[in-house]
Amino acid sequence: MIRLMIVDDEASIGTMLEKALGRTGDIKVTYFDNPLSALSRFRAGEFDGVLLDIMMPQRDGLSVLEEIKAKDPECVVIMMTAYSTLDKVLQSHKIGADHYVLKPFDSLAAVEKKVRELIPNR
Repeated sequence: MIRLMIVDDEASIGTMLEKALGRTGDIKVTYFDNPLSALSRFRAGEFDGVLLDIMMPQRDGLSVLEEIKAKDPECVVIMMTAYSTLDKVLQSHKIGADHYVLKPFDSLAAVEKKVRELIPNR
């Protein structure tokens, strides 16, 4: 079972990912539309991976990434962004992001494939 946290302030994207990735039953998805709520819930070892939006009004995804990696360096983090600026991508990798995907997604199947490829099934 892969334990996945999704953090995206756009509820339509978050719930779409939650349904698509959770449909097979071997990915347990926990969705947060607020990064502050997600951080208060995040505990080392509780999640195998995180799909994390970069641009959110409550808190920047890069600072959320820093906190996640400080709490659990082994947690796989895949950044999501609609704004593919090279600077943000480089920053996220420097902080410890494992991958990034562009929104809108070309295919939910491609996102699922990347999740399965990068996040160990425990």
